[in-house]
Amino acid sequence: MHDSWPGHAYPLGATYDGSGTNFALFSEVADRVELCLFEEDGTETRVEVSEVDAYVWHCYLPHVQPGQRYGYRVHGPWDPAKGLRCNPAKLLLDPYAKATTREIDWDNSLFGYDFGDPDSRNDEDSAPHMTFGVVINPFFDWEGDRRLNYPLNETVVYEAHVKGMTQLHPDLPEDIRGTYAGLAHPAITDHLKRLGVTAIELMPVHQFIQDSTLLEKGLRNYWGYNTLGFFAPHAEYAGTEQVGQQVQEFKSMVKAMHAAGIEVILDVVYNHTAEGNHMGPTLSFKGIDNPAYYRLMEDEPQYYMDYTGTGNSLNVRHPHSLQLIMDSLRYWVSEMHVDGFRFDLASALAREFYDVDRLATFFELVQQDPVVSQVKLIAEPWDVGPGGYQVGGFPPQWTEWNGAYRDVVRDFWRGEPSLGEFASRLAGSADLYEHSGRRPVASINFVTAHDGFTLADLVSYSEKHNEANGEDSNDGESHNRSWNHGVEGPTDDPEIRTFRAREQRNILATLLLSQGVPMLLHGDEMGRTQHGNNNTYAQDSEIAWMHWDDADRPLVEFTAALIKLRMDHPTFRRKRFFTGNSVRTEIPGGDGDRLNDIVWLHLDGRPMEDDDWSGGNQAIGMYLNGHGIAGKDARGGEIIDDHFLLYFNADGQTELTLPPEEYAAAWDVVVDTAGGVDTKTPYAAGATLPLEHRSLVVLREYAEPEAEPDHSVAASLAAQADRG
Repeated sequence: MHDSWPGHAYPLGATYDGSGTNFALFSEVADRVELCLFEEDGTETRVEVSEVDAYVWHCYLPHVQPGQRYGYRVHGPWDPAKGLRCNPAKLLLDPYAKATTREIDWDNSLFGYDFGDPDSRNDEDSAPHMTFGVVINPFFDWEGDRRLNYPLNETVVYEAHVKGMTQLHPDLPEDIRGTYAGLAHPAITDHLKRLGVTAIELMPVHQFIQDSTLLEKGLRNYWGYNTLGFFAPHAEYAGTEQVGQQVQEFKSMVKAMHAAGIEVILDVVYNHTAEGNHMGPTLSFKGIDNPAYYRLMEDEPQYYMDYTGTGNSLNVRHPHSLQLIMDSLRYWVSEMHVDGFRFDLASALAREFYDVDRLATFFELVQQDPVVSQVKLIAEPWDVGPGGYQVGGFPPQWTEWNGAYRDVVRDFWRGEPSLGEFASRLAGSADLYEHSGRRPVASINFVTAHDGFTLADLVSYSEKHNEANGEDSNDGESHNRSWNHGVEGPTDDPEIRTFRAREQRNILATLLLSQGVPMLLHGDEMGRTQHGNNNTYAQDSEIAWMHWDDADRPLVEFTAALIKLRMDHPTFRRKRFFTGNSVRTEIPGGDGDRLNDIVWLHLDGRPMEDDDWSGGNQAIGMYLNGHGIAGKDARGGEIIDDHFLLYFNADGQTELTLPPEEYAAAWDVVVDTAGGVDTKTPYAAGATLPLEHRSLVVLREYAEPEAEPDHSVAASLAAQADRG
């Protein structure tokens, strides 16, 4: 028997204080709550939770220590037609559980009905087949660790998967491959440092479950967008077998990333849970307080509103559901030291009623929260409901995955007429963000992400090849804006291989030199392929994992050199949108000519006119005035940089004429994705240069060096020009 004291209604969850553990659970519909404690062999002890304040049931057990397995049984009304699904035969996971152990096995007892009879009530005990919550030790020596708080305009994001990035790394001990400890290993952090990224954005690490439909096919939920525990690090990614120690391992990973100068951003899924619709299992929220946690159909509360395509939507209209989200976010910032969040299907969180509302309660709570409002907030600005595509529609504090950027960059480099919009995306997408007072950093620029082709596949496949998913390739996006360059998939044709390699460099250079915040997909810098699979959600296999032994090392060097160029020059990461106004081309106080902060150029050196944007032109020049940055440095001085010229040619081989001397007297070539230009000799104003078929060239204002000029960056950026 366990002594039970009244305890406290706050905080929710299981909280160990060094002596015992306080348990608190919200349920407005419950008539009675039992706390269930489990031994390793499955022996269960039930403790009556008799204290309740403001619908929070609570007790304190003075001898319960970290490692204790537990769950709840909630007694209350069973009336599915009214949205009420309490059944004490179902062991329920604490929504605030900080750790879990054991996976569910999809036994019929986990469901509220008997298979084959959805209107029945199933009273089998689900405990032998259910995930347990685990009491954790909250104490950890952070050794002074703090969030890094990099400005957004100095941020380069690297989207990654814990297992996918570490499972095949040859320098990792086998026992930590696929784990948080593997991510913390110097082999991983050193790669990220050499690359120059400032933040790793981890695909879901909240505790998620494996889908029965995938397990029946011999597949697994790889991506993890099926959350059951919003406070618990996914247990499968822990290298230790000690129950509850995944929390310590996760914290150690964050500390190691911070020590390497890398922020940790989490991809979070607060729009739905793993319990699915009315035919799904009863694992947690559904049996605790179904109408509080889920959006139910108003006329038929037996069924669930589904803005996510997963069967249910979290009820962001209910204060306790909102509290769950905000408590979870604060926990990951305050206790786990993460630096920000990317919100999956964020439009679903804005559906306070039916329409997407930028001023929904969730966003108001984030705005006023002193903890959550201070970290990086990234929205995936769409869901599957009507009006769900909201790129540019989120509050000023937020940044967004810019799907419009992805689409137009893909279109431009495959030869689709898109010049005007392409220019807008290069310049920071002011048409999407400036109207609401936002800055270029509101745009998270990306061309590839976990959902879709890798960069290498984008230039190697015109069609998706998802056969391994077992759905006859009916899954995944069909309109990929990709191009195979003449052959579908792998080829030995040297010309095709050369063009594919060049296209990867074109896209990487475009991404990393655009205004906004660039995001790379893990492995794109290495030429990673998924063999044409654009929907690896179920591929916990070598199809989706990074193959470090096959890395394209010159492409890694090229990507790192581009990031260095970006970080060395504030011209490419401005804090404000271009104004189109003229500024001096020399340091203020000089006698220089005046030019606009940005000038769009024909290849013959003439500025573009309004009428020049229509038609099928697929080549353009871009002048960036280094004295028109309109920003202050740390000491309050004007930020002054070199002038740059960028030329994008998605058309045939041609030549470009540099603009007249008022732009600059001479130019150095610092990027040439085709290798057709001399990178060691400066070019005078008005000079002509070859511009190869489907290539990108960047030139920097030439200054007479005091010593031998350093062409190392240019050499790295041109190193792959003749690679097949």
